Amino acid sequence: MITLSDENFTDLNQFLTEKSFSKIFILVDENTHEYCLPLFLGNLETETSFEILEIEAGEEMKNIQTANQLWEILTEMKADRKALIINLGGGVITDMGGFVASTYKRGIQFINIPTTLLSMCDASIGGKTGIDLMHYKNMVGTFSFSEQIYVYPKFLETLPAKELKSGFAEMLKHGLIADRKHWEDLIQLNEIDAVGIEPFIHQSMEIKQEVVNADFQEKNVRKTLNFGHTIGHAFESLCLQNENPILHGEAVALGMICETHLSYLEGLISADDSELIIENIAKYFCYIDITDFKEEDIFNLLLNDKKNNDAKINFSLLSGIGSCVFDHECSTENIQKAIDFYKKMSGF
Repeated sequence: MITLSDENFTDLNQFLTEKSFSKIFILVDENTHEYCLPLFLGNLETETSFEILEIEAGEEMKNIQTANQLWEILTEMKADRKALIINLGGGVITDMGGFVASTYKRGIQFINIPTTLLSMCDASIGGKTGIDLMHYKNMVGTFSFSEQIYVYPKFLETLPAKELKSGFAEMLKHGLIADRKHWEDLIQLNEIDAVGIEPFIHQSMEIKQEVVNADFQEKNVRKTLNFGHTIGHAFESLCLQNENPILHGEAVALGMICETHLSYLEGLISADDSELIIENIAKYFCYIDITDFKEEDIFNLLLNDKKNNDAKINFSLLSGIGSCVFDHECSTENIQKAIDFYKKMSGF
């Protein structure tokens, strides 16, 4: 259940009062500890004892070593199956916290309180938890719903502009794959700031939730949410491997440009639609130099994408503005053309 929280977290406090948790663990990273936790604790009302668990910030921390440390801490603190984990943070925290909770003692309850636009509109919704394996994104994880999701838009005021843009990429994706009006509303924004984006958050969340409700375990239509992610994840992984990480939304924007052009090359959308979409994505996101990455390394990552079957690279591609197809197999030639298209955009 997704709740847009009021300033006093009334719904959260009511939930905690109604449930009999043995102990509460609040998972944060160093950023949310500094900028969000004081505000959160100032509104938290519970008689249940709680502990703060802190990890370092960054995608590079979303690994089995961090998960193991958290499992050990929970064990040392004698967390039982009636304990609750509150994930207070962005996508790394909700992914990691959900994974740790869903596997510890075969599963304890957790709730998500997203503090970034990306986690509000995407990462905290849908019941996917996970960690990275080596430099491969989200290769180990579970399908496990949080008990609740509480969204408090005021947290967005703590974010730098680049973090807001990162989340905005997923919002654009939601419009492109499922709701043309949502896309058209979003591209009217001249600047991405906390005040301007807030009216569109709930619609973006609803789009994702509706897709998830139709296909929780990603057997069919949920795969459309991966638009922009097949190529985007590959370059996000390569940048992480090179110890020069980029934000997830930046990678998704790159991926959406490539995969929009790929949709055109595959005959799924018109040249005019392709140009319109790419032009509007590019006006919000800076070019990322990918010219030094080797073709072999890129395709090795594409071939390891979770959505593939029988060593075939499957894409979710646009069939129009507001519609998407999934399990679309593309030729290696067209994939390379789409990547080369992006490489030539350095002047935009």
